[in-house]
Amino acid sequence: MNSRLIENQEIIPEELREREQWVCWREEDRDGKPTKIPVTPGTGAFASSTDPETWASFETALEYTETEQADGVGFVFTDDGPIVGVDLDDCRDPETDDVDDAALDIIERLDSYTEVSPSGTGYHVLIKGELPEGRNRRGSIELYDTARFFTVTGDHVERTPTRVARRQDALVAIHREYVQDSESEATSEPGNQETVDDQSPTTETAAVDVDLDDEDLLEKARAASNGEKFERLWNGNTVGYDSQSEADMALCCLLAFWTGGDPTQMDQLFRQSGLHRQKWDEVHYADGSTYGEKTIERAIATSSEFYDPDTGEDSPRSDATSDESIATTSRDDSERSRAYLTEKNRLLAERVDELEAALEHKTERIETLEAEIERLEQEIAARDRETEQSQDEQAGTAGESGNESETTSVWGRTKQWFGRDSA
Repeated sequence: MNSRLIENQEIIPEELREREQWVCWREEDRDGKPTKIPVTPGTGAFASSTDPETWASFETALEYTETEQADGVGFVFTDDGPIVGVDLDDCRDPETDDVDDAALDIIERLDSYTEVSPSGTGYHVLIKGELPEGRNRRGSIELYDTARFFTVTGDHVERTPTRVARRQDALVAIHREYVQDSESEATSEPGNQETVDDQSPTTETAAVDVDLDDEDLLEKARAASNGEKFERLWNGNTVGYDSQSEADMALCCLLAFWTGGDPTQMDQLFRQSGLHRQKWDEVHYADGSTYGEKTIERAIATSSEFYDPDTGEDSPRSDATSDESIATTSRDDSERSRAYLTEKNRLLAERVDELEAALEHKTERIETLEAEIERLEQEIAARDRETEQSQDEQAGTAGESGNESETTSVWGRTKQWFGRDSA
């Protein structure tokens, strides 16, 4: 028997098991890389995610995994089906169970059936909804809704539902925040779901070749018209900013100007500032980017001017523009936070409703069982009374028969005595 056979079939949601959209898969090496090949249950021939003739029922697919021709089962997504799959790769350490923040955020917000992938390094989340238009993949996150199949392991993640829940609002929000990229979408064809992963702006060359070492750059920044502001931020002073993240962004915008948009030098300088903290190197995004990398990326993207040694400009012509960009970024982050909290509250309210409904159902069941117990107790008591009455009646009848026999015996002896006397 295959060691990957699903041990507990009932853990797979019924709304999946009842659909005849199942294939098996077999792992093969393709160009030196292990690849999961879909196969038709029963025949072992290649299965197509667009040909229903190569699919089967869940039971048939599962049975075929007991042979050496298949390593597991998979569910096929179709145009006319409501099921959407969210594939989270390379986000879990199978030895320590450590999971990155982005994956935890997505799993928690989708709040639907989730299981560990066959490799143990990722998760599969299954929900009901409609996949938004645009790209469907970015970094280690991919969304499926048609012409693809999902490996299904049955390795259910505790504290996630055992049903496939409808999560349209959460799907839209997650697609927008983690997958969609408005800038790259504007330069690509609409509806293209096979877009190549973004090249981060932090990997591009500097906008202007400034060619200043760190000490010269810092000296110029401090001597500029906005040098006082730079000095405060450089020393770690966040006064005037709602959060340190905003202060981080403000300093990075200034560094972007003075470095000519050189991400490497920006990172090198920021690490010397009083704002540098452990969070700078923490991975906060699904594509593996750290907080620091994203902050630098956004600072470069929002900067419209860079220091040019030839012109002698000692500061951005409009320092307010940088602050406005920072404020815009902050507002975007705040809107995302509010959207997240709104979605979280909705999920919690829905969960409370489900628990209340379950509690009400269980309360009704308890009342029904208590009524049944009372009825049975009354029935048993009635039977006990009938048994006692029957036993009493039987005892009385036996007593009367004994008395009659005794009377007959005495009368017989009396007749014998009188007979002897008369003789």
